[in-house]
Amino acid sequence: MKSIKTNKEGPKGTLLAGNLIDFRKDPLHFLNDLRLNYERVAKIRFANRQIYMLMSPDLIKEALVTKSASFEKSKAFKEINPLVGEGLLTSEGEFHLRQRRMMQPSFKKTHIKLYADQMSKVAIAAIEEWQVDEERNLHADMMNIALGIISKTMFSMDMKESHQTIGAPIDEAIRIATKRIRSLMKIPKAIPTKENQQFKESLRILNEVVYGIISHRREANDAANYDDLLGILMKATDETDHTHMTDKQLRDEVMTIFLAGHETTANAMSWALYLLAQHPDIQANAQTEIDQVVGDSQIRIEHTEQLTYLRNVINETLRLYPPAWMFGREATCDVQIGENLVKAGQNVMVSPYITHRLEEYYQDPNIFQPERFEKDFLRSIPTYAFFPFGGGPRVCIGNHFAMLEATIVLATVLQKYTVSPIRPNQKVEAEPLITLRPKGGVVLRVVRR
Repeated sequence: MKSIKTNKEGPKGTLLAGNLIDFRKDPLHFLNDLRLNYERVAKIRFANRQIYMLMSPDLIKEALVTKSASFEKSKAFKEINPLVGEGLLTSEGEFHLRQRRMMQPSFKKTHIKLYADQMSKVAIAAIEEWQVDEERNLHADMMNIALGIISKTMFSMDMKESHQTIGAPIDEAIRIATKRIRSLMKIPKAIPTKENQQFKESLRILNEVVYGIISHRREANDAANYDDLLGILMKATDETDHTHMTDKQLRDEVMTIFLAGHETTANAMSWALYLLAQHPDIQANAQTEIDQVVGDSQIRIEHTEQLTYLRNVINETLRLYPPAWMFGREATCDVQIGENLVKAGQNVMVSPYITHRLEEYYQDPNIFQPERFEKDFLRSIPTYAFFPFGGGPRVCIGNHFAMLEATIVLATVLQKYTVSPIRPNQKVEAEPLITLRPKGGVVLRVVRR
């Protein structure tokens, strides 16, 4: 159905909360209404926060790229600061640029390729325990596989119960931080409420694990013997003053990578398997390609470059269910975005979830159709009509890592198994926390091929 646009600036809210109550009730429905009812931008208000929701690719590019120097991360997002500290996700200004310079070489496409074999072996080991024919919560499986991969590539560690060791406290911290981000009234963290205590305990567990590993390597003086991500970060040198990262900086970047590299990729892979189960013809096409390119062998880096249909499946999944479904920036000075003057202290927000559904760029935008990414489709649309990894100076540093991991894991699963719904018309609801999770998991039937 064609979108109906209005000339109003934005939806009417309540006197005190503005649009926050409607947003909290159903964030994705609220955002989709904005897409259907407003042309390029909608003015909304969350309590005392004035927000411009940018929906047009050219306006998004202005905020994220051409005028990015006039913005910093939204204050609401800083609720995750206790978890990730001053890592790349939350740091600002010169410190952010310094850390980015030091870390960038570790995440170049040429370097990330070195981890392909480890990714493949973790995925193979994980699915070996699957039965010939059973129902599984594949979201839990993908979380464990993603955490196993990040643990192996970050720490050279085999973490048998990795999701319980690190994944569970990260989940708890994310849940509480999300609730605080959306709250009208925030209870100070110093007050020992049940949730504050739970958040504090999650951080204690995570710090104990991460600082313990860093300390062990410092004491053994063997960082140079490791080619994993932690070893490379410990050896990284700032080109201006030739200093290395402190333990605190290492801890913050490690936690950022765990959050961004575990949670987001696991969600994307889970959504991909759900969509493939809903579309057996598309799943069969992907399996045919894997059979022709890989056969029965282990997925290797050279295979991933030939799995073009599977990459289209991943891109289409990221279009429909982008893990970073919404994020914002706060203006540090008055700045013109399109026809709107965004004043210092006001916010702009962008949502890949709704921009990826704009009918002017995507025919039948709610339909899962990987073929739309064929024939250099991305070159035919504006850059910021598809931006699952953000953009500009703060584009996700791990985008190549995530795409390689998703390709290898999904290819490994589909090489051995076919997935299908456990009941007719099975639906999984999207749960918009800090990332876009499948609510209640993705329970599917897996059958050995």
